[in-house]
Amino acid sequence: MRKIEDYLNESSIDKRLLFLLKFRVSQINSCVYCLDMHSKEALAKGEDPLRLYSVSAWREAPYYTEKERAALRFAEELTLVSSSEFSESNFELLNQYFTKQEIGDLTLAIAQINSWNRIVRAFNPEPGKFKVKEETHSV
Repeated sequence: MRKIEDYLNESSIDKRLLFLLKFRVSQINSCVYCLDMHSKEALAKGEDPLRLYSVSAWREAPYYTEKERAALRFAEELTLVSSSEFSESNFELLNQYFTKQEIGDLTLAIAQINSWNRIVRAFNPEPGKFKVKEETHSV
């Protein structure tokens, strides 16, 4: 799981988009620990709090790009796989904004956060205590 995280952090997928996807999937899965973690990480990286608060209503909110909307739709469909139908038109929409490699990386990121949500729920760590690690830069 750690190696996949490392891979995703080095992928060409925009990091703000990755945080949005992790946050949205964690909302769907009601994973409070992951919501705490990913909101703090996103805010530390400069995400607008309004975009986090509103991501569950991304269809109505005017401050998500069409690219982000395509990715959020994809994340919801893969997370709610038993109750969602992935249509050809949705795949065509993804292809407008992402390469095949990026779609593969998005798929991996969505599967990864779904897995983390389940692992965290199984072990039930206390939410609210996550602290963002300060990055150290060598000169």
